[in-house]
Amino acid sequence: MTNGVPTNSNAVVKPRSLGSIALGVILVILGITAIVFPFFATLVAESWISLILIAAGLTKLVYAFQTRTEDGLLWKLLLGILYIATGLILWLYPLQGAITLTLVLGSFLLTEGVFEVILALRLRSTQNWVWVMANGIVTLVLGSIIWFQLPTSAAWVIGTLLGISILSSGISRIMLAVSSSSTLPPDSQASDSQPQGSASPGL
Repeated sequence: MTNGVPTNSNAVVKPRSLGSIALGVILVILGITAIVFPFFATLVAESWISLILIAAGLTKLVYAFQTRTEDGLLWKLLLGILYIATGLILWLYPLQGAITLTLVLGSFLLTEGVFEVILALRLRSTQNWVWVMANGIVTLVLGSIIWFQLPTSAAWVIGTLLGISILSSGISRIMLAVSSSSTLPPDSQASDSQPQGSASPGL
């Protein structure tokens, strides 16, 4: 029965580790693709954000009509129209909206970096907090570059920086998964340390 204990503990650790590694590899591939094709990555990001804004605007319009008997109907309608108009502008004029998207992306990366650093500080008692801190610092640096260097070539800058951020997140996730999978629970390590001859008294 001693051989069953490490098998069960590995069954708990390995699927999670393999899933995290697979997700990390996908992020690494996406990050490298965005770096190699930054202009395409920028257009994809802008299209994605524009569709989200349009969908959010339509949702707000539907909600406004559903609550038309309440106060503030006009403001709800105007807010929904603003969302839709912004999304359409980004969709129809992706290059002109690159600067706006650069500011939005810079704000997002700065916010994400701050949260990552705070999370790493809260995880200082764990073994892998350094990787979370490294990812947060990289994200903060990228966000700062966007804010302090707002170039006219914002189209390729967005794709490149976004690719680096995704690549950093993928590497961080892979390292965390590898580190966690190499650490087994104490009971499984104790059972593994017993020689196979321990079952001999029962023979």
